[in-house]
Amino acid sequence: MLKSIFIRKAIFLFIISLIITVRPSKSQEVLQWYLPRDAQNRQSWDAVKLTAIGEYGLVRKARPTVPSHLHTGIDFKRPGTNYVDEPVYPAAIGKVISLRSDGPFAQIIIEHQVDTDTKLWTVYEHVAGICVQYGQYVYPENPIARYMTKEELDKYGWQFDHFHFEVMKIPPRQAKPDQLKPFRYFDTYCLVCYTDKDLEKHYYHPQEFLLTQWRQTSAAQPGAGE
Repeated sequence: MLKSIFIRKAIFLFIISLIITVRPSKSQEVLQWYLPRDAQNRQSWDAVKLTAIGEYGLVRKARPTVPSHLHTGIDFKRPGTNYVDEPVYPAAIGKVISLRSDGPFAQIIIEHQVDTDTKLWTVYEHVAGICVQYGQYVYPENPIARYMTKEELDKYGWQFDHFHFEVMKIPPRQAKPDQLKPFRYFDTYCLVCYTDKDLEKHYYHPQEFLLTQWRQTSAAQPGAGE
């Protein structure tokens, strides 16, 4: 009896592992890009609001052990008053290649196969309630995490009432997993971009990147330009 239960459980776990690591089919490989937060239209910038210091490229003041640097992403304000389960989504189909869930700097890094020869990477930081696993393929209609709740903000600080989003041009830096962060295999360049040249080398401007993708998608629609 126990052996039978063990076998059924093993089969179930094997099936689940296949489901979460299944690759997108060829028809899914043409990437569609979306806002990584909720909106009536997730291919429009109209409803987006950033935090006061959340613009791309702003100078961030030096802190103890952290030199002054440029902001490598954008900080999305919470779109409404939902402090329970306000979702964070992947911006496009991709694969989770790094996770950390240790407090206010919880982070997800997703690798996107843009075409046969091109990849890029998106980053989601200051998130909570991570609901994906390392190695999992994710889709823009399914949440990967959420904004922090009021209880979490009371604990970590209300300066984290947003989430940080980056689009990297080059592979993220390798990191060494540890007991606290067993799936943190990569890190970003967020604290080592000191000049515009550094930003240009490592990152896309997230707003400009998404707007460009949406224009290209719109232009490719049947009847566009007629």
